[in-house]
Amino acid sequence: MHAWVDGRLLSDPAEPAIRVTDHGLTVGDGVFEAVKVLDGQPFALTRHLARLDFSARGLGLPAPDPGEVRRAVAEVLAAENLPRGRLRITYTGGPAPLGSGRGDQPPTLVVVAAPLAPAQASVTVVTVPWPRNERGAVSRLKTTSYAENVVALAYAAERGAGEAIFANTVGSLCEGTGSNVFYAVDGELRTPTLASGCLAGITRALLVQWCEVREVDEPVEVLGEADEIFLASTTRDVQPVRRCDGRELGEAGPLTTRAAATWREREALDADP
Repeated sequence: MHAWVDGRLLSDPAEPAIRVTDHGLTVGDGVFEAVKVLDGQPFALTRHLARLDFSARGLGLPAPDPGEVRRAVAEVLAAENLPRGRLRITYTGGPAPLGSGRGDQPPTLVVVAAPLAPAQASVTVVTVPWPRNERGAVSRLKTTSYAENVVALAYAAERGAGEAIFANTVGSLCEGTGSNVFYAVDGELRTPTLASGCLAGITRALLVQWCEVREVDEPVEVLGEADEIFLASTTRDVQPVRRCDGRELGEAGPLTTRAAATWREREALDADP
């Protein structure tokens, strides 16, 4: 595994490279992107870099240099042989005093890639008792502050599930810890709007563009009425939900199957849609 850290390509990812005072390490002051790699090429990199820029600006960090990020991505992927992989781009506030205040050092940029196993054919999910704050300062930003997701995913794992689903503060369906949620009611495919506080997922955006999807905010209880549910993310693509909060949904339904087929077909046509 190779890692690119602030202009240096490291062949040993265990080599010391990040200062212990980096604000991304001490207080989670950073943003990131996870990009799928297919046959050595990053998928939808332009969209991911746009979201990285959005998240950085939303956090108050200087906008990352897209040319530098692309060079880092190219160097890492050239050093790896990845038929299928995951590329992680992390951009933090850089070295700073121990505390919430930022320092005067430049941001830290890290790019690393690793193999990515195919997602499981289907998944079990549970809703969690803690809400996403759709009005919070970092709502819709892909930050490195993932402690809330870690706790929620552990809650799901304790109940035999592979993903946790959040409602927001008004009780509307929001998102998973690392996925967007799609569901079917009366033959219509739906997903929460971005106003719900969910992340503007790259896979989500493409599915909304490629498939007939209605963006609507509804109470999280709608999952109890849904005929089909699936998750969408960079690492899951379109992943059917076979059980939700103990309710069996069975095999993938027709809208889920159609969305998955559309995804496979369109993904193969263009590496940077």
